[in-house]
Amino acid sequence: MALLFKDGRPVVRLRAFRAIDDPATCERFIEGHARVLTAIGVKKVTSSKDEWMYNPAAFVLIVESLDGENVYGGARVHVAGGTQPLPIEEATGNMDPKIFDLVWAYARHGTGEVCGLWNSREIAGYGVGSIFLTRAAVAISSQVGLRSLFALCAPYTVAMAQSVGYQLETSVGNNGTFYYPKLDLLATTLILQDVKELSVADEEERNAIFQMRNQVNLTAIEKLRRREIEIEYKLELPNMEQWDLKGLIESLHGNLPRPNIDHSDGINFF
Repeated sequence: MALLFKDGRPVVRLRAFRAIDDPATCERFIEGHARVLTAIGVKKVTSSKDEWMYNPAAFVLIVESLDGENVYGGARVHVAGGTQPLPIEEATGNMDPKIFDLVWAYARHGTGEVCGLWNSREIAGYGVGSIFLTRAAVAISSQVGLRSLFALCAPYTVAMAQSVGYQLETSVGNNGTFYYPKLDLLATTLILQDVKELSVADEEERNAIFQMRNQVNLTAIEKLRRREIEIEYKLELPNMEQWDLKGLIESLHGNLPRPNIDHSDGINFF
C-alpha cells in the first residue's frame, strides 16, 4: 500500500460517509483495521464486531489514497439508538451497568461515540491516526446533530481527546477507568458535553474543527512534529436528507439496545 507523495509529503483523502451508504469502503476499513489489530497481537476479531457496517446510525471516516484503492486509517462515530449499543456499553457494561443509564441520560438529547480509531504502519507518525481523524470525527458530529460524544480512551490518547474538549467522566468504573480489553490495559471514560461550542477545547483544536465545519471539502497541508502531510478533506456527509436524528431519539423510549457481552479480543478504543 505505497503512499503517493507530492513535494515530499504523503497525499491522502479523509472522507466521511454513513456506513450503510458505502459497504465496499466499510469492508476495506474492516480489513485494514484487522491487519493493525493482528500486528499488535489481537488475533481474534469476531464477525460480530463488524455489525456496525449495517447500522444506520454508524458514520465512518476513512483515510484512503486519492483513487480509493488503498486504506491507511479510519474512525467511526456511532449514534446511540441505532441497531447496536454504543461500543463503550458493549465494552464495560458487564463491569459497571451504570454505563447504560449514563448513555441513556445523554441519548435523549443526541449522543454518540467516537471509536475504532486506527492507522496503518505506512502512515504512522503523520498524525492521521490521532489528531486529524479525531478533529474530523468531532466536526462531522455537528452535521449528524449530536450534542455530546463518548470515548473510551487508551492512556496515550487521553490528552489528545481532552485537547478537543473531552472531559473525564468519573461516575462509572473506578473513577472513570476500566481494565479493558485486557487486565494489563487501562481504558478511560471521557465525554465531550458540548459538540457545538467546544467550550473547553484548546483554542488551536477548536479553531481547526470550526474550519472543518465551515469548509467541509478542502485540501490542507497539516503539520505534526515537523512532519507534513497533504489531506484532501471530504467531510460533507452524503444522503443526509435520509437521516432523522429527532425520529431516532423519539423512538428510544428508554429502550436503548443492551449488549450481548462478547469477551473476544476486539478493541473498541478511541
